[in-house]
Amino acid sequence: MPDLVHFKTIQFCKHVNTPKSNPFAMENRTQKVIMISGSNRGIGKAIMEKLLEEGYLLSLGVRNPENLQKSMTPFDSNLLHLQQYDARNPDHAESWVHSTVERFGRIDGLINNAGILHPMGLEDDKETLLDDMWEVNAKAPLRLTRLAFPYLRKSGRGRIIDIISMSGKRVKGNWVGYSMSKYAALAASRTARMQGWEDGIRVTAICPGFVQSDMTLQNAPSYPQENMSRPEDLALIVSSLLQLDNESAIPEVMMNCVFEPI
Repeated sequence: MPDLVHFKTIQFCKHVNTPKSNPFAMENRTQKVIMISGSNRGIGKAIMEKLLEEGYLLSLGVRNPENLQKSMTPFDSNLLHLQQYDARNPDHAESWVHSTVERFGRIDGLINNAGILHPMGLEDDKETLLDDMWEVNAKAPLRLTRLAFPYLRKSGRGRIIDIISMSGKRVKGNWVGYSMSKYAALAASRTARMQGWEDGIRVTAICPGFVQSDMTLQNAPSYPQENMSRPEDLALIVSSLLQLDNESAIPEVMMNCVFEPI
């Protein structure tokens, strides 16, 4: 694991052919700077690839920049900024926001995607696991939201998209620590939506159920991955949300691969 005390910034980007079929959408994307946490794999990586293809300027916060760099072809540094970011470290959050503004001069959107799951049940006494989920799933997105808020206000149409979970809306199974952290994250998301409304900040919480990922592969092995929602589908939702005007705000999106009563 790289030294997380010393921040490392890597800039790379690939040349893409931005779609020209929708001038209105192109206008909304031009020069928009979007921060994405946890973009090295799974949902975050799918979102990153989708938005990069569409011509956004991206700032990615990942724990292991070298690993992400090795998995991708060379990129054009005019489009992408990569910053070492550990959600457990408040200093990393400050450095990432600061370096994003320093690199691009603005922030138009924040996608809080980084998250972890420890299988901790009601009668487990492993409070270190609870603390870890609380730090990464609840405190870290709130911290990034707070730091990015002044820049999102300046944008006039700032966007925050919080990747929460259906576990933040209902209890199913015995993942009490994970559910607690996700309920808290949803509360923070709704608070940000209320506090940023008058300044043009629109906040959406996306609450998926099982999604094809390493997390579900490890923690939900009894349910087939091929029957789960795809990360690319969440990326499509994120893309659509970023294109909406302030007058068409969507506060919450629920998404699932199995039927659940609402």
